[in-house]
Amino acid sequence: MNALAPPSYLPGTHRRALWLRMDAARILKRFFFCERALVVAQAAWIAGTADFDAKLALPGHLWQDAMTADALRSRVFELRYPSRFMEVGEDAPVVSVFTETVNAPSAEAFLLALARVFKPALLAAYHEYISLADELSDGPILRALRLAVTENADQIAVLTRLATQLIRTAPERRAEAEAWVTGLGERLLQTGGLSVETPLQPAKWADLPGRTPYRLPDRALRDARFSNCRYYWPDIVDADFPYGDGVQLQLRSAVSHLNEFWAVETGGAILNAFADDLEWEFIYDAARWTYDEARHTRMGYERLRTWGFVPEELPLGSYIYDCARGQDPVVRLGMLHYFETKNIGKKTKRASAFASYDDRMSQHDMEFDWADETIHAEYGHRWLDALHERFPERVPEIDTLRAECDRLVAAEVASATEADRDQIRAIAGRLIEKAQRGVPAAVTGFDTH
Repeated sequence: MNALAPPSYLPGTHRRALWLRMDAARILKRFFFCERALVVAQAAWIAGTADFDAKLALPGHLWQDAMTADALRSRVFELRYPSRFMEVGEDAPVVSVFTETVNAPSAEAFLLALARVFKPALLAAYHEYISLADELSDGPILRALRLAVTENADQIAVLTRLATQLIRTAPERRAEAEAWVTGLGERLLQTGGLSVETPLQPAKWADLPGRTPYRLPDRALRDARFSNCRYYWPDIVDADFPYGDGVQLQLRSAVSHLNEFWAVETGGAILNAFADDLEWEFIYDAARWTYDEARHTRMGYERLRTWGFVPEELPLGSYIYDCARGQDPVVRLGMLHYFETKNIGKKTKRASAFASYDDRMSQHDMEFDWADETIHAEYGHRWLDALHERFPERVPEIDTLRAECDRLVAAEVASATEADRDQIRAIAGRLIEKAQRGVPAAVTGFDTH
């Protein structure tokens, strides 16, 4: 054998070897940060829209997105072991475009951008990755990405319908929304789009017409299709109005579930407020918490619809959300924890009462609500303790915060006017009278997915 001849090896070129371990980690990290940006933005806009359908669709979407992001993050850590460091780094141009979506000029513009720019970008990127990836080496993330493809396609359909519905109601906002979407789309194109390739850094960014730095509404926004009020049942502001039993308890419980609306808004608000102060695990927990509260709201809504009530008959109160206006965001987290732990002991008793009425639907919802709230109570303790440890000057201990929440709620209740009392007595009276007459069952509700 000639000692100078080049060594001969078996061929190693194969489509499976397109990416090495760190190549895959770089791409999946990019996807994670884009998903994270959308989770935070969607959480913020729950309170920023009055539309009932949108408020209940966004929590489910952001929970799905958080599950996808968590799978991406875990896979990056596996591929980079032992490193647990996650930096935006070279992905900053494309991630910054995703982050901008929260600064939409309106709810219409926000939903339209999700439907036309960001969710389709993720969908295309996941399709691309799946088509190029090696099933043998990348199998652990491909299952999550295939599920994300299905979820994103479903989300795009829902978001398109919601954006169309909102713009039809407020046509004067169409031009502004379209301009916002066009600007974001141009910016995304300037980075080369979301893909398996490293993004480009534009020399000069395209304009974003109508850009409005996001600000959480101090007061709750409510859908005009419902009967909007400060207090959602008379017993909150009228000591002579009993909580009740029988039909009245069934109604009171369903209306209470419907009015966990404030908790949906609050879950989104705290996720957005503390996303950068706390680790990813907080975002993941808060996404689930917000999604759960949206399910509870739908529980009440669907029971009431099944009993034949229509939206304009149903009270949507605002006092719990409103009583945290002007406060540090930690008060909203404290308020959510305060009401979870305050009411959890009543759930099993009410479930038993509903069983005695042969109201299996109310019993079912109350039992599953109880299971969720035991999880939520733990979330509250964990993250209030974490915030107190990190910001002891700003965040009081839980007992002190609970006392402050009690004071704020009491002050909001004490501020009720006779007009407030008359309004909710009249709403509740009509519901009770209709229920006692017996109403034909309705089987349809809002399609909130």
